[in-house]
Amino acid sequence: MEWVLLVGAALLIGVAKTSFGGLASLSVAMVALTMPAKESTAAVLLLLITGDIVAVLRYRKAADWKLLRGLIPAVIPGLLLGAWFLSLVDDLVLKRSIGALLLIFVLIQLATKVFVRQHARAPHDETADAKPHRALTLTAGVTAGFTTMAANAAGPVMALYLQLARVEKLRFLGTGAWYFLIINIAKTPLTASLGLFTPEVLRTAAFLVPVVLLGTLGGIAIIGKVPQRAFDIITLITSIIAAGALIIL
Repeated sequence: MEWVLLVGAALLIGVAKTSFGGLASLSVAMVALTMPAKESTAAVLLLLITGDIVAVLRYRKAADWKLLRGLIPAVIPGLLLGAWFLSLVDDLVLKRSIGALLLIFVLIQLATKVFVRQHARAPHDETADAKPHRALTLTAGVTAGFTTMAANAAGPVMALYLQLARVEKLRFLGTGAWYFLIINIAKTPLTASLGLFTPEVLRTAAFLVPVVLLGTLGGIAIIGKVPQRAFDIITLITSIIAAGALIIL
């Protein structure tokens, strides 16, 4: 059963990186249910980097580097805060924390949907440079840094930030692809310094990397075929179930 969850999580990570990003949060919960919570963050990190590389290769030309240059420096304090948090808490507290963060981000995703619906008819130029307020950029950067270091769960934060910045779909994918590749690589030395890349973690990740690659192909194949609304509803419901399991079990 544990390997079924691990393989399923790896597939979802691949799909998330090339199509529906919300699935990545569900994958985090699935892996945390199969192995110690701290080690699970290290295993998921290696799988995420695999998916990030594919996403960058596919969407690299669509990135908005003005947004990235403003956002990435703000992530550094959050990464350090997340590493400090990981060094302090035990496995049970971390598992509960991951579950709580996932529930919070489900609410953020719901709020994002409401925001987008309310502004869907507002006229704006999708090709114009996005200029989010500096306070929004700093808040999003620090929050994303902490959540990605502590739980590999910065996807909803980045999604909300890009929605508020009114980034159109292709630029959304390209900017997110570069952002997560840069940040996940930056996290690697901090994760290693905490001693989380154990032999078991490395063996598990090596086995699952081909599964992630298969998932990226699946994401590319289904991105235009599955209705966004139906997929979002399924993702939110399963994320709630996974987060609840982490908190209760």
